[in-house]
Order: sequence, then structure tokens, then C-alpha cells
Amino acid sequence: MTMSQTILLTGAAGGVGSLLRHLLPAFGYKLRLADLAPLPGEDDAHTFDLRDAGAVREAVRGVDAIVHLGGISLEDTFANILGANIEGSYHVYEAARLEGVQRVVFASSNHAVGFTPLEGAGPGGKGLIGTAIPPRPDTYYGLSKVFGESLAQLYADKYGITTVSIRIGSCFPKPRSTRMLSTWLSPADCARLVHASLTAPVDGHTVVNGISANTRAWWDLAPARALGYEPQDDAEEYAAEVIAEHGELPPDGVDARLLGGGFTTVEPPR
Repeated sequence: MTMSQTILLTGAAGGVGSLLRHLLPAFGYKLRLADLAPLPGEDDAHTFDLRDAGAVREAVRGVDAIVHLGGISLEDTFANILGANIEGSYHVYEAARLEGVQRVVFASSNHAVGFTPLEGAGPGGKGLIGTAIPPRPDTYYGLSKVFGESLAQLYADKYGITTVSIRIGSCFPKPRSTRMLSTWLSPADCARLVHASLTAPVDGHTVVNGISANTRAWWDLAPARALGYEPQDDAEEYAAEVIAEHGELPPDGVDARLLGGGFTTVEPPR
């Protein structure tokens, strides 16, 4: 892909979507916005539920690529996740197939692999966590991201639609916790990574980790850098402020033991 393309941005009213809809046009893209919530004042905006296959296809018609952020972004009931995230993602890919769209950037999550142990990861450890690890979702939300990655693989193998799935860490203007000193993805770096994911040659489906160039990073950025992603930000800039407020991570706490942090709470069966 070249720039000056029309991109459908689903979830455009959400946290990451609200950031990207202001940042991506600087790369030359024309955005078509979509969300369940209205987006007043926008020139090309669609309001619909991702469970509505017809509305999804109408929004996809005529675009050059899709950045799929839409759906529920926190843990919820399985029924709600099933409709918004699983069924909704299927509708996005099926619309892409029917309308001839060849590139999707899928917003996956670290919670697709949240039960991955952190032992030895990061500075001073044995190595960084890559993307060739088995799925270990920590929530129904994380499970929906595993489904989305598998759906992307199916549509790549069966229909030739290329996808970059970005396992996003924590995308906020600044880190909000000590854990985020490792998982933070700055809004500007998020836009850089999405741009690289839209423009790089991709063979089928690839998964990359989505964080900034954090000094305390747990994850390997090599797959993302292979797409041309060059992160410019580092959460360490905020470390003193964050640690003064929240303290260092307790070594025996879930935030230091498992990639998914607090989402990995284990509950006994009833």
C-alpha cells in the first residue's frame, strides 16, 4: 500500500481510536470512521453495531484497508464479548472478503497471552517475550483476541487477505501504573506502528508486539521493527513520577509474575 489511501477505522470513538483518528491523517490517510457511539462533526463517519453484518459491509465498501479496533475493550460477560468482539470481527473479515479489501490491521492484545510467565523477561533477564508463543488468554476479552488472530490466519490462508495483528500493551498518553513502564505504547508510537502495519509487505498473517521503546520492556519488538516500525518514546521518562505514586512492582505479585497482570486472577471452580 501507498499513502493517500482510505482507511476504515472501527472503534473510532474508543480510547485508542480517539487517539488514532487525530494522528493517522498526518501520514496521508483519509479516514472513514465507525463506532457504536456517534461521531458528530466528522465528514465520513458511520454509526452501527458490529453485529450488523449489512452495516459493516456498507462501511467497508470502497476502502483500501481496515484498522479494526472495534468491540469491547475490557472484560465483560461471554455473551457480550461473543457478539461485539467475536461475531463482530467475523463480520469485518467477511466484509473485507466480499468487498476485495486486502489489508487489515487487527488490534489484538497482550491479554491473548496473559498467563505467560514473566520470569526472566526484560532487562537483566534471560530474554524478551516474542510472538511465537502459545495462546494463554486471561479473560473472555483475551479469548476474543485469540479468536481474532486465528480468524486473521484463516482469511490469509483461504482468501489472501493480509493482516498484521498488534498485541497492544497499554496505549495511553502516559503510563498510569508501574506495570505500564514495561507495557506502555505511546499514542505517537501507536500511530507509527499502525502506519508500518498498513504499508509493509506482509506474507499472510503476522503478529507483532505493540509497545514503545521502553527501557523496562518485557516484549521483543523485532517482528514490529521488521515491518519498519521505529518507536521514538520510552516510558522511562515517567518512571520517577510513576514509582513515587505507585511504588515498585512487588516481586510476588501478579504484575511481576504474569504478563496479563491483574487480569490473571485465579478463581476456584464452584
